[in-house]
Amino acid sequence: MNQTETYLSELKELFWENNLSVNEYQLERLAHFAELVTEKNKEVNLISRKDIGNIVENHIFISALISQYLPERVSKFLDIGTGGGFPGIPLAITNPLMKGVLADSTTKKINALKEFIINLKLPNVIAENCRVESEEFKSKYANTFNLIVSRSTVPLIILFRYSLPLIKNKAYLMSIKGGNITQEYKTAEMKYKSYIKKSTIFELAYKPNNVRNEKGKKLILLELTK
Repeated sequence: MNQTETYLSELKELFWENNLSVNEYQLERLAHFAELVTEKNKEVNLISRKDIGNIVENHIFISALISQYLPERVSKFLDIGTGGGFPGIPLAITNPLMKGVLADSTTKKINALKEFIINLKLPNVIAENCRVESEEFKSKYANTFNLIVSRSTVPLIILFRYSLPLIKNKAYLMSIKGGNITQEYKTAEMKYKSYIKKSTIFELAYKPNNVRNEKGKKLILLELTK
């Protein structure tokens, strides 16, 4: 069994165990993505080298898992601080009707993502080498997105500040976080309460290795209005 087949086998088990609906082609693309990241990680630090052996569960699957929490009718997302393409690329693979922008300020990472997008034949995403708080990015993408996603990149209060100029009048913010987020959430809520219509925090538990969410991963889902 080669590396891609090993990744595919791991993904099939995780998706089957958790009753998540994806087709064979999507699973194959996710496995291919895992292989691409693993290979490129030898040159560019896309994920921790210590974690490369857990790329399927800790990176690919957890990024795809948030698809089950997607609000209805979201059509265009922005992945802020995407790094190696997480969660944006797995999200794009499992939701082909959504369009997305993967943003990161590190040129080497964005160059890698552009290669991945070509290799994976993903017409619904593009990669932007830019700071989302820059005037250039805000001018280009003002009032564009109805979904912002991010994976542990910046504190929530900063994520709000980055997101508000870029979202439509009604939008959602989804952030994957680890550890105790109570104080971080309270700080953000205190400043941006007027924009928060609804907030939910989900425990990202899954079978077979994180049944009680021992890994402490949470998904913050906020409905925002401007």
